[in-house]
Amino acid sequence: MAITTGTLMVTSSAFAQEQPIPRQYTGDGQNISPPLSWSDAPPGTQEWALIVDDPDAPRPQPWVHWLAYGIPVHLQGLSEDVPKTERVAAPAGFVQGKNSWGRIGYGGPEPPRGHGVHHYHFKLYALDVPLNLPPGIEKQELLKAMNGHILAEGELIGTYERK
Repeated sequence: MAITTGTLMVTSSAFAQEQPIPRQYTGDGQNISPPLSWSDAPPGTQEWALIVDDPDAPRPQPWVHWLAYGIPVHLQGLSEDVPKTERVAAPAGFVQGKNSWGRIGYGGPEPPRGHGVHHYHFKLYALDVPLNLPPGIEKQELLKAMNGHILAEGELIGTYERK
């Protein structure tokens, strides 16, 4: 059973920490996933998992924008516009879960108009075991499977507002 021991650096060439997410990566634009990169895996990492959510959503739980898991440990990022399929073959096979719209893959920011600035948390986890989860699961199932297996985590926060 792993205990979180480190911090990962998560970045994007599209936006900086706490800065606006460009329109093309939102529901008002092309609604494609932004490019992401991260620091080296800590020793013992077997795979990566990614959760993107919006805790500013006007609901009891954060709005889930993306779940990706089973990401091979040798990857140090994801390219722009990851296909919205259950299984992603390239760059190297991984699976995706359901977002809060009930769809597979990335769904960009679409906060309610006039609701102010929302913060989108791109959270990456280094895991000490392969989870072997099927595609299409929801956030709570992923969190339950990751419990006790997180070696390190990192977070990139982007913002977006619809006026």
